[in-house]
Amino acid sequence: MKVGYIGLGIMGLPCVLNLLKAGHELTVWARQRERATAALDAGAGWAESPAQLAAQVDVLITNVSDTKDVEHVLLGEQGAVHGAKAGLVCVDMSTISPIGAREIAARLAAAGVDFLDCPVSGGQVGAVNGTLTIMVGGKAEALHKVRPVLEGMGKTITHIGDSGAGQVAKACNQIAVGVGVAAVAEVMKLAKACGVDPAPVREALLGGFAQSRVLDIHGQRMIDDNYVPGFKAHLHLKDMGIVLDTAQQLGIRLPEAERVEGLIRQLVAQGEGELDSAAIARLIWQQN
Repeated sequence: MKVGYIGLGIMGLPCVLNLLKAGHELTVWARQRERATAALDAGAGWAESPAQLAAQVDVLITNVSDTKDVEHVLLGEQGAVHGAKAGLVCVDMSTISPIGAREIAARLAAAGVDFLDCPVSGGQVGAVNGTLTIMVGGKAEALHKVRPVLEGMGKTITHIGDSGAGQVAKACNQIAVGVGVAAVAEVMKLAKACGVDPAPVREALLGGFAQSRVLDIHGQRMIDDNYVPGFKAHLHLKDMGIVLDTAQQLGIRLPEAERVEGLIRQLVAQGEGELDSAAIARLIWQQN
């Protein structure tokens, strides 16, 4: 299957390399061609614009920063929609607004193009290992068509529902991860305040009902005080903004999500937005 890919960052590039390893014919586009060097060296082709890329492929994947970026590469002046041929499926693996995803899907549908919102969980490690969790919103028929491509990047692929439902699931994921990180940081804080080594506390909890990947992965980060990013704080802040904006539009409050968003915002304001968002532990430990 011919696959196009736009977005060659810490998540996108490993996905491209895994798709090439799986035997897919890959063509890529980036705003700056030098960002595509590793993909081109690995055997990917190059397109001069999103529109040109769309004309060459059966599946077009985007993995960019935010809703406006997705709109630009798919619907902008040189956007994919202008080169799309019948049967093209656009797969967006970015984390964007659920409402924005639905609007993009509708605009592409008017041009005869299917759109799947497919945000992921698993971070850079999952992207490198091809073990991402992929949450899918859109038509089941379109998912069936592109599933072999998604299987080259992810281990768990779940059809959540109609357009936008994948992004709803991702918003829920970001709440669970952020609040989980804050909870683990408080675990470490209490253990230290009691004069107990948090490392064996973590080990004990991993064997019980409190076990979680957040406790496993981020708990170890906190013990090591090592926040080399799997998921950068400024990106988590963007995602929590989506969570709270969606909640506001629905007329509901998410107080724990609000607290975590405030901590991540403080971390970013301190110039530490490139750290893993688990670094909010340092702020929690400084609080009385």
